[in-house]
Amino acid sequence: MSKRLWLVRRITWVRDPFKFYLAAEHGLNPALDDLGAYQAAALSVRDNLIVNWNETQLNYTRKNPKRAYYLSLEFLMGRTLDNALLNLGLKEEYRDGVKKLGFSIEDILDKERDAALGNGGLGRLAACYLDSGSSTELPLWGYGLRYKYGIFQQLISPEGNQLEAPDPWLENQNPWELPRLDVTYEVRFYGQSERLASGRGIWQGGQEVVAVAYDVMIPGYGTKTINNLRLWESRPKRGFDLNSFNAGNYEGAVESSNTADAITSVLYPNDHTSFGKELRLKQQYFWTAASLADIIRRFKQQGKPLNLLPDYVAIQLNDTHPTLAIPELMRILIDEEDFGWDQAWSIVTNVFFYTNHTVLPEALEKWPVPLIEHVLPRHLQIIYDINLFFLQAVERKYPNDRDRLARMSLIEEGFPKQVRMAHLAVVGSRKVNGVAELHSDLVKTTILKDFVDFEGVSKFSNVTNGITPRRWLDQCNPELSDLITKTLKVEKTVWLKDLTKLKDLVPFAEDAAFRKEWAAIKQRNKERLAHYVQTTLGLTVRTDAMFDVQIKRLHEYKRQTLNILGVIHRYLTLKAMTPEEKKKVNPRVVFFAGKAAPAYYIAKLTIRLIVNVARKINTDPDTKDYLQLYFLPDYSVSLAEVLIPASDISQHISTAGTEASGTSNMKFCLNGGLLLGTVDGANIEIAEEVGESNVFFFGHLTPAVEDLRYQHIYHPVPLEEKCPGLARVIEQVSAGLFGDAEIYEPLLNTIRQTDYYLLSDDFDSYIAALAMVDEAYQDQDEWVKKSIKTTANMGKFSSDRAILEYAESFWNIEPTPVEAPKKAT
Repeated sequence: MSKRLWLVRRITWVRDPFKFYLAAEHGLNPALDDLGAYQAAALSVRDNLIVNWNETQLNYTRKNPKRAYYLSLEFLMGRTLDNALLNLGLKEEYRDGVKKLGFSIEDILDKERDAALGNGGLGRLAACYLDSGSSTELPLWGYGLRYKYGIFQQLISPEGNQLEAPDPWLENQNPWELPRLDVTYEVRFYGQSERLASGRGIWQGGQEVVAVAYDVMIPGYGTKTINNLRLWESRPKRGFDLNSFNAGNYEGAVESSNTADAITSVLYPNDHTSFGKELRLKQQYFWTAASLADIIRRFKQQGKPLNLLPDYVAIQLNDTHPTLAIPELMRILIDEEDFGWDQAWSIVTNVFFYTNHTVLPEALEKWPVPLIEHVLPRHLQIIYDINLFFLQAVERKYPNDRDRLARMSLIEEGFPKQVRMAHLAVVGSRKVNGVAELHSDLVKTTILKDFVDFEGVSKFSNVTNGITPRRWLDQCNPELSDLITKTLKVEKTVWLKDLTKLKDLVPFAEDAAFRKEWAAIKQRNKERLAHYVQTTLGLTVRTDAMFDVQIKRLHEYKRQTLNILGVIHRYLTLKAMTPEEKKKVNPRVVFFAGKAAPAYYIAKLTIRLIVNVARKINTDPDTKDYLQLYFLPDYSVSLAEVLIPASDISQHISTAGTEASGTSNMKFCLNGGLLLGTVDGANIEIAEEVGESNVFFFGHLTPAVEDLRYQHIYHPVPLEEKCPGLARVIEQVSAGLFGDAEIYEPLLNTIRQTDYYLLSDDFDSYIAALAMVDEAYQDQDEWVKKSIKTTANMGKFSSDRAILEYAESFWNIEPTPVEAPKKAT
């Protein structure tokens, strides 16, 4: 059936009494498939959203509040239809309506592809914050990029390798976006920059592309407020070159189109090539330049002078990716608006706020000076000027301290020189925050210590991350949400916007009937996950086992390698057991999901090992009844919504001091999954809330990490002496027990040699923690009690709490509700 059939059929929403009907256009075939029904349903919901979206924007125009803008290179939104229906309170009406028309709401919802606008926690955090911004009625917009092919679609080859394919998420059109062909801006690259005696600059020549806006509506839960996510698509300023084509230069005829299209084709182009690195820089500037142009245009419509910009605009930089906005705003103010340097810098440093997301020095973004000079010549001049004035101020406070100047400079000396984007973000922002208490303390005492000493501790603070309970409990685990509502005798619209009310569940942990209902919901969620695995991979999952889940992007510091080596250790232990000993073992099913960056060889090798270990142990008749392992390809928000409610235990096992916060740990715990982890990131604050007796901690603490790394380099101990259990596991992998005897050597050598992420130091403690999990799981009554208490104590981790902290302590913005129209008298 035609994919465009929905064009000739439509679902029309009738406000009262909330019924739906299909109306066939006169004389056309009335048949309609699930995809067509999804498109029709989505368009009807979108039409409903547009009414409140327009009213929200008019409300902001009338009241003229200070507004905040959230700049994030990623927005991992997930599916929209289900979320919109829940936020609007229309889920059941649509369920009944489409059922009368012969459709299942679940089948219709399943036809929506996840929006491929993000990859990991950074993007999902941004999506949660937009949801909370609308739900708390804050004037908050997001700005991002409209990636045509996402990051990539993950495939697994017969050998177990990750393969990357384009993610064609837009092939059936996206009913949730509104093309804004009336909102366009020209963005320049390359060219020449001339500095005038007045201090202004003239940037001309080079290449120009056009940024075209696409708007995505963000409905609040139980409110009329619908905020906006504005995404930019890059298009050529001049399209097809007919003269080149007629002259036989066919490639030249489309060169400008291809060059422009590439900017917003893929999230995170591979920067291991010079072309990819340049494309990433162009992508970041294109996005920040278009966003700032739009923010300033909309501000000017208020009729106020630009020197008042900080009184009406706050811009949050989500990580260092949007840091080029700082020199770009300086360029606009000085070169186009004729401000002096000091006044322009005062505006800039009162508009921007910066969230740091890492304590890993190697993860702090840097750009080669020659590359910036080539692509953005005017911006390099401005960055050098910012650095000059900044270092002069540092020298006045710390005279003759050359080492400090070198550490704090925005320019890192070397071949080539590099621009330190985190330093630029700190210097150009009013406030800087980390995303968990430990992370914020580490930021202040390690990577940004010099800046704290210079600018004072008051500029640096913490806002612990949060998650939206609407998607991560009510939407993904509706049975549990309904049970909570029934038990608390509180309207769902109340506790979903005040998550601290979950605390009242604690006494019910002692109620046997309640525990039985709680456990039954967990079991049904396991069966749903097993059904997913059966339908997508054709594999059978036993559901009378503990479900153990780790879902994160693949990275050495997140230590999926530690997890898979632990699985192998368990497998080898089972192989050595007698049949009687095995009968005492808790069956365990281990799930992995996550993508590795295309050029990250070690991470991709880890995926290959996981896949091939799974193939071995899932077919071993000695162990398959006690241990199963699955790698679920193409991780997405929608897959997480199936995995998270089904988990008994989830693993968050980064090397201490490396994970800024994490938010998947919050999602698992909110859904009653217990946590196995290191004393790192938000794990610490979760344990403080739910009680350490309900968390399984292991591993060395952050203060010991650097000493251990020093020992690895200067006083190494053979692995066989230091950790015999791990040495045995590695020996079996190296011997070819899981195939490919030689292929895994680069991965294994990272442990045998420097072992930077301390797998050998934490392995024994990790195995002991897994044994503690097994022991606790034996007593199902106590386990369910732990599960209930965990959910009950997760109130702190709502993204509503986090976004209100930003609003009050950073942006100085207030809720601006859309008022219901007054009734005529």
